[in-house]
Amino acid sequence: MTDHYALFGHPVAHSKSPAVHHAFAAQTGDDLRYELIDAPPGGFAQAVAAFRAGGGRGANVTMPFKLEALALATRPSARATLAGAANCLKFDGDAILADNMDGVGLLHDIQVNQATPLAGRRVLLMGAGGAARGAILPLIEAGPAALTIVNRTLSKAQALRDACADRFPVRAVGYGDLGDQAHDLVLNATSASMNGELPPAPDAVFAPGALAYDVVYGHGPSPFLAQARRAGAGRLADGLGMLIEQAAESYLWWRGTRPGTAPLFTLLRPAT
Repeated sequence: MTDHYALFGHPVAHSKSPAVHHAFAAQTGDDLRYELIDAPPGGFAQAVAAFRAGGGRGANVTMPFKLEALALATRPSARATLAGAANCLKFDGDAILADNMDGVGLLHDIQVNQATPLAGRRVLLMGAGGAARGAILPLIEAGPAALTIVNRTLSKAQALRDACADRFPVRAVGYGDLGDQAHDLVLNATSASMNGELPPAPDAVFAPGALAYDVVYGHGPSPFLAQARRAGAGRLADGLGMLIEQAAESYLWWRGTRPGTAPLFTLLRPAT
């Protein structure tokens, strides 16, 4: 019997998620179908209910419904709760389980694909919005020596720091207070790259050989990564790996098997 999964969003026609999950299924030998569901604004809950009634087993959720996905859940994970948003749902009888796979996918890409274990490393997280909130708990669980959040609006960085106060002594600062402290991982979780803009961090934030990681991908080389290269960062990465690895984490949660992801980089990365 074919199991049914979907991505909910508005719009979603551009998404490559069906190709990703069908490639995973070909690897694992699972019989599944994955579709795109463009839910109208205000119609997310009804669309999910119809999908479940038709036998849907689980779903990914993208903009603008991640907040609604968390609100719909009867059993949200700690990651989703701290992020304030969910991008993955699983249906178990009357229960709706919700998780946020962005951060754990990001960490897999950093620690495995980029070969940068974070235990004992100095981490700078730029931004305090949805992407940063999704990343913060997996970053903490990786055991860094220090974790700093920097944001243009200091109060937002402080609010995210306070949400993690019982887990890790996170430092929250504005860009003007970064000083010359260097970091082994500089993670740009702002939306600046989507607009061709550069967060106002000084070159000194990049330790020699640091990994500079931009969660945005598909917009060409970002100003952030260009700055990192000039400042002496040893490795540069964009968010394609995060996209692929969060999909693999979703698949693992739904199916109990984590597919290999290496072939997906060739599938999704345009030839250069």
